[in-house]
Amino acid sequence: MGLVSRHKGRTRQKQLLNDLPPDLPRLRTLETWAATYLTRIRARIAAVERQQAQQPPRQALAPAAVLPSRPAAGPGRARTPDWGLAEAGIGVSATEVHRGDCWAGGRSLVAVSAERARAELAGGAQPCAVCRPDRVLNRQ
Repeated sequence: MGLVSRHKGRTRQKQLLNDLPPDLPRLRTLETWAATYLTRIRARIAAVERQQAQQPPRQALAPAAVLPSRPAAGPGRARTPDWGLAEAGIGVSATEVHRGDCWAGGRSLVAVSAERARAELAGGAQPCAVCRPDRVLNRQ
């Protein structure tokens, strides 16, 4: 491999070779396991390909503005809204419109409808620079 970076006195090449057991019986066991697992993976790929071949072709997904709210992430958790507003405050100079799953919106994101998000953008609210809701809401 020709790698020469050192780590605790060994070359990276030696480290890569030393992660396998040194004896033949354990190497054969690993070889059998890997072959069996590869067979399972290939069988699953073939099954999924057959399943997809039998299904009619999918239509393109609707734009995110039309999709219903995302399902809850787990039991007892609230649904993730499609759109949200982050009100002006510390670190935010003006009201910002975000996608509901945007990490930059923070925890204080107020859920709104797509229509309200469009109205806020038209009224001067800033679109988030991370999730770019204006692109999805047809404002460019």
